[in-house]
Amino acid sequence: MPEFTGFSHIGLTISDVERSKAWYSDVLGWQMLMEGTDEHGIHFAFGLLPGSVGLGLRQHPEGSGEAFSPERTGLDHASFAVASREALDEWASHLAERGAAYSEIVEAPYGQVLSFKDPDGIALEAFVMGGG
Repeated sequence: MPEFTGFSHIGLTISDVERSKAWYSDVLGWQMLMEGTDEHGIHFAFGLLPGSVGLGLRQHPEGSGEAFSPERTGLDHASFAVASREALDEWASHLAERGAAYSEIVEAPYGQVLSFKDPDGIALEAFVMGGG
């Protein structure tokens, strides 16, 4: 079987590329590398989150504008690894300072998670592997 060499990027369909660029830059430290419109009229912006995680934002010209739902077939959530429980606490403080919607940190047998949402309600999380 062929092997993957790593994780390249995640692409998210969003409703307003300007709003999302501002939010991802301010809240998650995203650095835009390029922006444009493709041959299908999709306005896109691509950049890197800290840790060299690629993130693409895509606004489709015929987008439905429906709210994100993890129950709909497709993306359930995107999870970003952090080093420790202390890092999760730091993220919770950071999200609070930025006015972002987030949950309490949940400790489960498989890891510890801090869930939060972007302006379109897309489910994101910071995650530490291992039981709490």
